[in-house]
Order: sequence, then structure tokens, then C-alpha cells
Amino acid sequence: MTHEPVDIAAKLSAFSEHWSPKVVARLNDYEVKVVKVQGEFVWHTHDETDELFLVIEGELTIQLRDGNVVLRAGQLFVVPRGVEHCPVADGEVHAVLIEPAGVVNTGDAGGALTAAYDDSLL
Repeated sequence: MTHEPVDIAAKLSAFSEHWSPKVVARLNDYEVKVVKVQGEFVWHTHDETDELFLVIEGELTIQLRDGNVVLRAGQLFVVPRGVEHCPVADGEVHAVLIEPAGVVNTGDAGGALTAAYDDSLL
């Protein structure tokens, strides 16, 4: 165990691919992940857990079936468990996700944007 802070900007500069969350810390049974996103993701749900999005840079729209939530740098939103959502970013967005260990990024949807588990930035 190290006693060093996690430098979010440094972790984000270590990769370039979009929609591929990287674990940077663990908190109890949760993982803190950084991700770069651009374009439109897939509509999906996480039936077993809420999902927290914290935007570090850029503007992220989280589409919900009953309206959109727009997040700018420094803003966060929690998508409640079981709520279908689809993140969209016109430009590149850097964000932090907090969710239980093992959560698949595409939830129940699966498909080509399903990211492999990656804790290489720990």
C-alpha cells in the first residue's frame, strides 16, 4: 500500500482510447475509474447498482428516456440503478466513474463497446 495521492490528470494522460474505463483506486467494494468518451455510447441499464459520473473536462450529456442531464467540468450525476441511459459527448470528455467492482460498462446491452476490465493504472 502506498500513501500517494492519485493524480487524475496524469492517469487520464496515460491512455487515449474512448469508452474504456481504467481503474485508478478502490474503495471498499467500489472502484474509481477514469474514462475518456466521445460520440454516442449505447443505451443500457445497470440493474444492480447506481452509477456516478463526475466530469473533469468537457461536456457530457446523459440521455435518459424522460429527459437529458448535461454535465460540465466539476459536475456529477448519479444514474439510479435500473434506469436506462446513454452517455453522449460531442467533443472529448474526461470523467471519473464510481461503481461497484466488476460492473460492465455496457450493462445489460453488451456489444462492440463493451470494455475489457483494466486496472493497469493502479
